Amino acid sequence: MDIRSLDGDDPATIALLLPGFQETMSLELPGDPPVSEALLARLMQRRHGADRIVLAVFDGDRPVACTKLGLDLGDPDGPGHGSLWVFPSFRGRGAGTALVGAARAELRRRGRSHLVVDAPHSPAAESFAAACGARLRGTGLRNRLLLRGPARSGLDELAARAVPGHHLVQWTDRCPDALLDSYARAWSTLDAPVNGQAQVRAPTGDDVRGREAEAGRAGHRQYVTAAVADDSGEVAGYATLFVRDSPMADAGETLVLASRRRRGLGTWLKAGLLARAARENGDLALVQAWNDVRNDAVIALNLRLGFRADSSWSTYSLEV
Repeated sequence: MDIRSLDGDDPATIALLLPGFQETMSLELPGDPPVSEALLARLMQRRHGADRIVLAVFDGDRPVACTKLGLDLGDPDGPGHGSLWVFPSFRGRGAGTALVGAARAELRRRGRSHLVVDAPHSPAAESFAAACGARLRGTGLRNRLLLRGPARSGLDELAARAVPGHHLVQWTDRCPDALLDSYARAWSTLDAPVNGQAQVRAPTGDDVRGREAEAGRAGHRQYVTAAVADDSGEVAGYATLFVRDSPMADAGETLVLASRRRRGLGTWLKAGLLARAARENGDLALVQAWNDVRNDAVIALNLRLGFRADSSWSTYSLEV
């Protein structure tokens, strides 16, 4: 076995790793469509404000395990946060242990403090984490929404319940220029950490444009619905969804400004977003969304919309 550093933005890397990822996800998430090139490209690419480490274990010319880690460029002493996979046909042979060792060495070289990894919650993952000396840091839920049947009609009903004093503005890929600065200000209030992404600090319109381009490079269309206050013209909340050439899309952020909460804005705008994406993409059948088990508000919102949790994922932390 040897370990190689790969470029997550190189299409050749995606083609090389795709068969192993498809094998892995068909085992871990058997109810999902096969992993597509676009999904893997989105997982591997450098995100706005972050650097990316991609390391893979090879048996000859065949990759058998991989880790991708995001490094927040605004926090040079912070962790490398990402995921680690050992492809099913090569488990139990030391590839995971070797990959953890290589990741820790690379993070030390870059002056980073911790290795943080998300993994499906399972006895095998717990045992592996314990053997590496990692500690459990948190747990997240993976939720699924079927966009056909009763759940679909329920979205239309919720999307029709307008919140007085606000109107919805919807776009795909590019925020309207007139809302750009207001949208950036709303985004600046997001405080939920995301695997491998930079912390939101003081984003500008240029940062919004950079993030839009990032999604496009990975073969995704970014659907956005924003609730705009009638009195001020300011964005009061928004929700995002990433659609690719697949029956499954990924829910992104859902945010309502603190001063506008408890009015139903989150339900209204996210239901409208999901209903629009379903109307415009006839093959779209499923949406996945992730949230921390401690985020009661988002859990309640997802339940109202028809999402149901189907698996839990653990976050482990290890000093480097």
